[in-house]
Amino acid sequence: MLKNQVFTLQQLALRNGQDKPDIWIAYKGIIYDVTDSKLWRNGTHYEHWAGQDLTAELKDAPHTEKVFERLTVIGKLKVQD
Repeated sequence: MLKNQVFTLQQLALRNGQDKPDIWIAYKGIIYDVTDSKLWRNGTHYEHWAGQDLTAELKDAPHTEKVFERLTVIGKLKVQD
């Protein structure tokens, strides 16, 4: 997939580790692939669920946004009207 592809929240939601084999999360409008991460098995990471925009939830995380630098960018999250 190309990094400049745009996906809706509904398309992101399908990549939750249950409905499709891909596991994606979004942060600050960018969608990341966490499929191969041991920390996201079955689409969960502690109390966080894949297939969602996690921007608002990061403030409660014990890490900074630097963790996203290690992940593969899938595309952009479509801004909702």
